[in-house]
Amino acid sequence: PLDRWDVDAFYDPDPTVPGKMYTRWGGFVDHVQEFDHAFFGITPREARNMDPQQRMLLEVTWEALEHAGIPPSTLAGSSASVFVGICSTDYGHRAVIEPINAYSGTGVAFSVAAGRISYTLGLRGPCMAVDTACSSSLVAVHQACRALEGGESELAIVAGVNAILVAKSHVFFSA
Repeated sequence: PLDRWDVDAFYDPDPTVPGKMYTRWGGFVDHVQEFDHAFFGITPREARNMDPQQRMLLEVTWEALEHAGIPPSTLAGSSASVFVGICSTDYGHRAVIEPINAYSGTGVAFSVAAGRISYTLGLRGPCMAVDTACSSSLVAVHQACRALEGGESELAIVAGVNAILVAKSHVFFSA
């Protein structure tokens, strides 16, 4: 999308051209900057500093629980766990948050991405962000299964997110 970068400035069909990507296509979520922060009890100031990945995780988790017939409010205090596969640091590269404030670091930390779900729902089970590159979500599922089998959790929320926000990621993976 043009709100992320101009593909013509970075595209070259020759994969050997330095500083260019050899594909014009990708799967992108529209409007990643949009977020109903008030619904989750997050202030506008904090929401401005949040990586869109954190926003998407909160929204999709809430939707998944509703689709499963689990009222989110019923999980507070439970041993439910959260495992999030996440590896994109694009927002941290794109966002220059000045002046530095209380939310500058929490807005981009992987641990906070998983922790926001646990905190918002009041969960007491294990909570972790998993960064193993392309296998992050699969490893998150594996960890969730282990937590369930081992009795650490009565329910596991597993998610994966990868928001590509800057051309740099496409360029270096093309290289």
